[in-house]
Amino acid sequence: MIPCTTRFDSTRAMRNMAAALLDHARGRDLPDELVLRGSGLSPATVRTGDFCASAAQYLAMLRNVLSTPGMTDTPFLLAERLLPGHLGAASHALLQAPDLGSALATLTRRASALCPLARPRLRHEGDLAVLYFTDSQGAGTLRGALAEMHMTAVVALTRWLGGQRLPWRFCFNRTRPRHTAQHQVHLGPELRFDCHLDALLIDRAWLDVPWPRGNANAAAISERDAAVSDRALPSLLDTLYDSLLARVRQRPTLDATAQEFGVSCATLKRHLAHHGTHFQAELDQVRAHVALHLFHSRRYDNDAVADYFGFHDAANFRRSCKRWTGLTPLSLREHLGPQHA
Repeated sequence: MIPCTTRFDSTRAMRNMAAALLDHARGRDLPDELVLRGSGLSPATVRTGDFCASAAQYLAMLRNVLSTPGMTDTPFLLAERLLPGHLGAASHALLQAPDLGSALATLTRRASALCPLARPRLRHEGDLAVLYFTDSQGAGTLRGALAEMHMTAVVALTRWLGGQRLPWRFCFNRTRPRHTAQHQVHLGPELRFDCHLDALLIDRAWLDVPWPRGNANAAAISERDAAVSDRALPSLLDTLYDSLLARVRQRPTLDATAQEFGVSCATLKRHLAHHGTHFQAELDQVRAHVALHLFHSRRYDNDAVADYFGFHDAANFRRSCKRWTGLTPLSLREHLGPQHA
């Protein structure tokens, strides 16, 4: 059946994230009434500290804070509280990770609990490790802020556990903002925008460098505990992405996907609309991500990528690629440039 949202640990994570956002806003003298406006949460409820927050409520709160003048640094400051979090075995496994590779593996395996708003996905592209994020809850215009928050959280976590600042590089699926001072302070100078992917990149050699705080045995025990206790379900958008990625060469259709999810087309369309998206947009995103991977990891040319997707006409592939990304295949190949190939 179709998963509509996450539960249990992710609900716990959302409550912790909402509490951190409220604390941050109060520290900047923002009244609770402003932060909670339109969220469905009342100031009286949150002041008790015993409240639940859904993803939609958190996003409404974050939108209120970010729309307040002088609060554009909020995603970077909130990131310091995001990981490893206080989520039991999953957080403990992160804390005990013996190296970067283990930490990223735990982060991606326990993503529904640790990162309920933006799902981290790890892939290897030649000598690079690429950790990229996809929208889990229909963040809309807040996607950029969530990408900044999660990237900063990973950078802060790995700097703390690894005992040094790692040479990450960053790609953003957004136009370059007017000011990037906060990006450079919290992330570093290796920033690239208009990339059609929100991602951190690092040489794979760093994945196996031992960390001074690491404990492989303790991490393995925590991982086993998390596998038993973690009841967070992937969100609809996460599940749909995985399904489309697995079948991307088979030209997935709305009908076939709805049947796979055990619902009618109308029901699937309604759930996607609730998340502010639609089937074609999600499929185009997956195809764009796969095309980027083929161009930059496998060094495919236009004809090879067109053949991979089952296009018999290069002109049709060119038109489709422009719909997915707004760019022609040639422009897409050049957009990330050789430094990220």
